[in-house]
Amino acid sequence: MAGGDASDDVLLVCKDEFVESNTYHAQGGVACAIFSDDDPRLHAEDTMAAGHGLCDRTAVDVLTDEGARHVRELIAAGWHVDRGEDGSVLRGLEAAHCRSRVVHAGGDATGKVLELDVSAMVRENPRIHVLEHAFLNDLIMRDGHVSGVRLTVRGADGEAESRTIDATRVILATGGAGRLYPYTTNPAVATGDGLAAALRAGAQVTDLEFYQFHPTAMAIGEHFLVSEAVRGEGAVLLDEHGHRFMTDVDPRAELAPRDVVACANFRTMQAQGGKPVMLDVSPMAKENPDLAAFLRHRFPTIDAYTRSLGFDWSKEPIPVAPAAHYWMGGIRTDLFGRSSIPGLYAAGECARTGVQGANRLASNSLLEGLVYGYRAGLATVRDADDAVWQPQTLDNSAITGLPVAQEPMVLDMPGHDGGNADGDGAGASVWDRGRIENEMWKHVGVLRDHDGLAAAVTDLAGALAEANAAVPAAVPAAVHGSGVSGAASYADRIAMLENRNLLTVGYVEAVAALNRCESRGAHTRTDYATVNPTIAHSIAYRLKGTSC
Repeated sequence: MAGGDASDDVLLVCKDEFVESNTYHAQGGVACAIFSDDDPRLHAEDTMAAGHGLCDRTAVDVLTDEGARHVRELIAAGWHVDRGEDGSVLRGLEAAHCRSRVVHAGGDATGKVLELDVSAMVRENPRIHVLEHAFLNDLIMRDGHVSGVRLTVRGADGEAESRTIDATRVILATGGAGRLYPYTTNPAVATGDGLAAALRAGAQVTDLEFYQFHPTAMAIGEHFLVSEAVRGEGAVLLDEHGHRFMTDVDPRAELAPRDVVACANFRTMQAQGGKPVMLDVSPMAKENPDLAAFLRHRFPTIDAYTRSLGFDWSKEPIPVAPAAHYWMGGIRTDLFGRSSIPGLYAAGECARTGVQGANRLASNSLLEGLVYGYRAGLATVRDADDAVWQPQTLDNSAITGLPVAQEPMVLDMPGHDGGNADGDGAGASVWDRGRIENEMWKHVGVLRDHDGLAAAVTDLAGALAEANAAVPAAVPAAVHGSGVSGAASYADRIAMLENRNLLTVGYVEAVAALNRCESRGAHTRTDYATVNPTIAHSIAYRLKGTSC
């Protein structure tokens, strides 16, 4: 957050500890065309293909062109990437890439190394101030422009303190919302807080129906991610009978795009009574005779975790299943991170830049954060107060009852403007986290249909109405910025606010999924098995009673 003057300091607000984020837990790597046999245009073509027709080509070209430059600059600045004995940068192959172009760090700890290296650079900058354990309650609006944020901060005594920060520029980099689902690779902080706050402030959002489920999370324990790179090195998927089923599904087999592999895994599990599929790394032994040593070196984090669960994956397949991983949709931005609200910018997973389309290409997420986070930062210091966003155009909608896609579809905020506050019993009490997760997994999960989505819209609307009504009553300081701490403990207050945020973004996701009457990328409808050519566009949404 900053004022309009380029010389203003930056306050970096962190929900948890400074480095805790989805980035910190990212294993795979950073895709970039920095090698002699590659070209940003080839990277762009792979990105477009994975996005199933909904990527914006201009945004993708920015990603791949500037991404290659930023990665080189970051390596030069001190990012500790993996290198060979000759000092050259190592690279790997991942699904749907036509070249080996994925740069790793720490083997399977790329995000952690990147986060620690960049955070060290931030700590050394005296103009950047870090505030940890501070939760974003809401954006403060004045005359249609962002004027600050309301926070709940953990005090020295562990109790909640309310704080208001004035700012004419706010960048949201709050990540995704994997905690919508009971099975997720995301850390506990991923509860859609920035996206929900932007929705309440009136920002346009787009592509929320596209939630990527990673095909291979551990089916036991904490649903630990087993990186795409494992299949890139040659691992295969087996059903309960030991059959390699992906060769029957797609000619690219285990290296098909994530949506294809995730759906195949889920359907195979359904056919075998819910038993997980198995990931077999034994084919790697052909090129790595000492397979156990190779796995320890190449995938140290995964190797340690699987062994902690009692598996020796060098000798036996491990059980895996799909889990919520990455949200392609988010706050609709232009090519410099500007949202539809003046002064509000977004970057990373909470933003919809037009890069990811209906399905993110493997290892493009960290790259998007680098490229568009940089662009958003430039815009915040260069934009005048009257700067306007310049979003890429969307094609006209051909769905009966929907407006031209350039104008967002307007949704009620349940409980605010005549929404479903009474409902049919679904909102009779404030939902806990388990109920939210089960509702989303049952109706807005890997496979969806009309009846399930319609039920979710009704149920989530009622639950959200109750949450919206309960939060001001229970947490007056957090919502109204009165400076008086509420009676609830910090942990209880944050849990209540997180659940309201999850219900907010889950409700809009369910509406968006219901309106997309087709299967495309990470949105799979069992009642619409194929792509609908009349919906070859993205649909924007905003909440009723706002004008942004």
